[in-house]
Amino acid sequence: MQTAPLLPTTAPFAEEQIAALNRVISVTTEEQRAWLSGYLAGLQAANDPQGVAPAAPPAKRAPLTILFATESGNAEALAGRARKAAAKLGFAAKVVDMADFTPQQAAGVENLLIVASTWGEGDPPQRGVDFHEALMAEDAPRFDKTRFAVLALGDRAYAQFCEIGRAIDERLAALGGARVADRIECDLDFEAAASGWIDATLERLNAEVGGEAAGASVIHVDFARPGAEAPTRAVPYPAEITEHVRLSGSRSSSDTHHVAVSLAGSGILYEPGDSLGVVAENDPALADAVLRAAGLGDDAALRGALIERLDITTLTARQVEDFARKTKTAALPADWAVGRQVIDLLETAPGALSGEQLTALLRPLPPRYYSIASSRRAVGDEAHLLVAGLRYAAHGRERGGVASLDITARHNEGDRLKVFLRPNAHFRLPADGGRPIIMVGPGTGLAPFRGFLQEREATAAGGRNWLVFGHRNYSHDFLYQLELQDWVKSGLLTRLDVAFSRDQPRKRYVQDALWEARTELHGWLKEGAALYVCGDANAMAKDVHAMLLRILADQGRQDAAAAKAELDAIRRDGRYLRDVY
Repeated sequence: MQTAPLLPTTAPFAEEQIAALNRVISVTTEEQRAWLSGYLAGLQAANDPQGVAPAAPPAKRAPLTILFATESGNAEALAGRARKAAAKLGFAAKVVDMADFTPQQAAGVENLLIVASTWGEGDPPQRGVDFHEALMAEDAPRFDKTRFAVLALGDRAYAQFCEIGRAIDERLAALGGARVADRIECDLDFEAAASGWIDATLERLNAEVGGEAAGASVIHVDFARPGAEAPTRAVPYPAEITEHVRLSGSRSSSDTHHVAVSLAGSGILYEPGDSLGVVAENDPALADAVLRAAGLGDDAALRGALIERLDITTLTARQVEDFARKTKTAALPADWAVGRQVIDLLETAPGALSGEQLTALLRPLPPRYYSIASSRRAVGDEAHLLVAGLRYAAHGRERGGVASLDITARHNEGDRLKVFLRPNAHFRLPADGGRPIIMVGPGTGLAPFRGFLQEREATAAGGRNWLVFGHRNYSHDFLYQLELQDWVKSGLLTRLDVAFSRDQPRKRYVQDALWEARTELHGWLKEGAALYVCGDANAMAKDVHAMLLRILADQGRQDAAAAKAELDAIRRDGRYLRDVY
């Protein structure tokens, strides 16, 4: 969801009314704002019938459904961009979340545009799981009356690049759908390619429907924010670091920091559950090493690009293939890139590339996203981040995280971070403040739940709050320990369970804490509690999911299939939400 335009301070409302309206507008979708605009116009017309000319019969507009499946928000943003472009052509376009649609409904759509992302190693986004499974099932409906096109998003760092978009595209064709345009598969630098594909596909679709859309009389109005635009990935906001504190103990094996930044004057209005995008820079020492390996050590302009704009860490199989072709060297094994980085590839044939060839080989440096660990109602114009500096060794070389070390090791109080907002409308507190919540967040997965608790405290929400937190050692890694214990004393935090994996011979994780509390957990869920999970997607989130299935089977005295059906029902009810990475 893109950041909504806000009311200027010159709007004809009292200051508190402007603040209240902006809080509402900031979390609405384009479709919701369009509906509200039409409703207010209609209300005005109804109250002033003399001032309204008789309306001409509406021109026929070709329908278009834009279906998206997203995990990070990119597919949703592109769906909104496609709806806007379609409206300019005269289509009666609507955007639909795949979680709210079925293949049966899709099969009844005349014109269908799908924007689908792939999560991890070939998995659908959580909100697209049901649709994907039903579409791939043997009893999936026919799409004989549907024109369609698929925009696939992915990351070439994963072997199953754009797998979900590819599978949906091929399945729709197999079920009789008419493909309007060839599928496009976009990497992390998707903006230009995706925008061009959207425009070309809509033009082609418009021609196929006989010009009905183009022939419609449409006035398209873009409401822009007065003054400066909201910060974006392309134009981030330079936020000053107002606090930079290491939370991990001196003997900890991790390096976790609390970082507060000022958003005063930025126009960024976040809600608990949102993330802050950070436009980080590469380690200058690594950029120098890359230049040396490429034999380009005296190129100052190229050095700046390697630090600020290009990804010099992530290595994909395609880059390995491209390098072998450009340098005319022997092809490396298909899995050679696993655990390695660009510098390792360059060292296999030192000095073999020109500066232009090197930049063509590299991908743009993507931003990194951090769950916001605060509530604006508690901290005002600040946003708090919980960042763990990543350091590790692989293939005989010491390595580190790009943004995590840029923030924790190369920035201090008074420095500025380039940031922008990434809303997450699918990871929100319940609208009913009285609903109980269960939060599972080991390590930096604690971040959004600190924001949740601050929000629940500031709004005097009456619902019970249960946090399950895990890390390595109680003495060194109990992040925000005093705050959490104070919330237990005040009653805000109804229950706090902890799992410190290295404090006993047998490692104990958050899923083990859930199993030990399975009776109470099952009771909370039966009472309508919302369950949130945040943190590592590769291990923790899968282990927690498996444990939830085990608990539902055990406590419900049911088999695995019935437990899965129950957890799926909780998810469809919007009570099982995950923000995993």
